[in-house]
Amino acid sequence: MNLLAPVDYNCAMNTHNYVNFFRQTSPYIHAHRGKTFVIAISGESILAPNFHSMIHDIALLQSLGMRVVLVHGARPQIDQRLQLSGITPLFEQHIRVTDSDTMQCVKESVGCTRLIIETELSMGLPNSPMHGSHIRVIGGNFITAKPVGIQEGIDFQRAGQIRRVDSEAINYQLQSGALVLVSPVGFSPTGESFNLSYQDVATKIAIDLTAEKLILISQPRGVVDGDQLLRTLSLAQVAELQETTKDLQQAELLSAASLACHEGVERVHMVGYEEDGALLAELFTREGSGTLIMKDCEEVIRPATIEDVGGILNLITPLEESGVLVKRSRELLENEISRFSVVVHPEGLIIGCAALYPTTNKAAGELACVAIHEEFHGQGIGARLLEKVEYDSKATGISNLLAMTTKTAHWFIERGFIEVKVRDLPENKQSMYNYRRNARIFSKTI
Repeated sequence: MNLLAPVDYNCAMNTHNYVNFFRQTSPYIHAHRGKTFVIAISGESILAPNFHSMIHDIALLQSLGMRVVLVHGARPQIDQRLQLSGITPLFEQHIRVTDSDTMQCVKESVGCTRLIIETELSMGLPNSPMHGSHIRVIGGNFITAKPVGIQEGIDFQRAGQIRRVDSEAINYQLQSGALVLVSPVGFSPTGESFNLSYQDVATKIAIDLTAEKLILISQPRGVVDGDQLLRTLSLAQVAELQETTKDLQQAELLSAASLACHEGVERVHMVGYEEDGALLAELFTREGSGTLIMKDCEEVIRPATIEDVGGILNLITPLEESGVLVKRSRELLENEISRFSVVVHPEGLIIGCAALYPTTNKAAGELACVAIHEEFHGQGIGARLLEKVEYDSKATGISNLLAMTTKTAHWFIERGFIEVKVRDLPENKQSMYNYRRNARIFSKTI
C-alpha cells in the first residue's frame, strides 16, 4: 500500500460495498478453486470492444486458483484473410470446405489470433489488472485430428474431426499451474494439419478432462427466447430449444452444451461478450449474466459430509456473529457433521443447513443451526429443508421436534410450532438451557 497516494474519497465511501462484495463472492471462490474450467471464446468475441477486459477476467480466474483451458475460435479472422487473398469462403453442412489455399489462410489467422491472446495474457503493466499476474501460457499438439472426408459427394479436404485429445498432457500442464491455450487446429500422425471447430475442440477437451465447467463465450448474450434471456436450462429444455431455434449459432452452442452434459461435464455456461464483466458476473453472483445448462436445475438436500464443513462455516459464521445462532467451532462441527443436512445449490455452493440432535426423550429431537443464505431467502428453501428434517426424524422414531430461537420465532410459528416453557424440555436440554441468551422455545408434533 502506498501511504503517500492521494485519497479517492468516492472510493473510500464505497469501501463497505467492496467488502460486502468480497464476502458475497467468497463462497463461489472457495467452490471454484482447484476446479477445471474449459473456456471457449469465439472469433467474434475476440473482435469485440470488451475483449481486453474479458481476457483479463480469464486471467483472474487463473489467479484465484481455477485450472483454465482456453480454446479460441477464428472464423471472422479466417474470412477476412480469405477476402484479402481473393478466396470466396465455402461452407457445406455448416462446415468450411478447406482446400490447401484456404488452409494456409486458416493457419495464418489462427496463429495471429493466438499471438493476440498470448500478448494480452502476458501483460503486466503497473495500474493494470494484469500487474503481477505472471501467467504461464502453454500450447502444444494436444489435438490429434482426421479428415472429415467426403460426405454427400462433397470433399471437405482439410476440414477435420477430432480423433483424440491428449488429456494427460493437458492435465500435467494444469497441475504445474499453467494456463493451457488451445487453437482450433489438429494434427495427424502423417504430418497434416486440419481446420477444426473451436466448439468441438472445447467440448471434447471438457469431456475428456471431466471438467467441472464448460464456458462458451460466443454470442452477444446467453440463450435467448425472443427477447428474454433464459437463466437456467435443463437438458430437456435444451432439447426443446434445439428443435425450435432458427439461430444457427445458438443451435450449435446448444448441441455442444447438451453433448458435454450428457458426457459428464457438470455445468455448461453460455455467456455473452457484449457486457463488460459478464464472465465474472456469471461465475460469482447468484443472478449470473448468461445461461446455465445442467442436468438438474434444482437445489439438492442431502446429509452433510466432512467435506461440507468449510461451506457450513461460511454460511453460519455471519449468523453467529450477529447472535442469531450459537457459535460452533470447526472441531465441534466436524464431530457433529453426521447430524447435519445441507442444501446444495446447482453450482455446488452450500446455501442452507440444519441439524437434528437427540435428547434424553427418545421421542423428541432438537432442530438446531437452521440457516439459509441471505440471497436465497423467500424461495421456500427453508421450508423444504424442514420437511427433510421432519421426514428423517420420523424414520428414527422421533415424533416431536424442538427448536430454540432469538430472532426467527415467526418462521417457526408459521410452520406449525407452538411456544413452550423451559420445563417442557427433556432433562438434558433443561440443564443446558442458556438463560442469558433467553431463547424462545418451540415444539411441533410431527
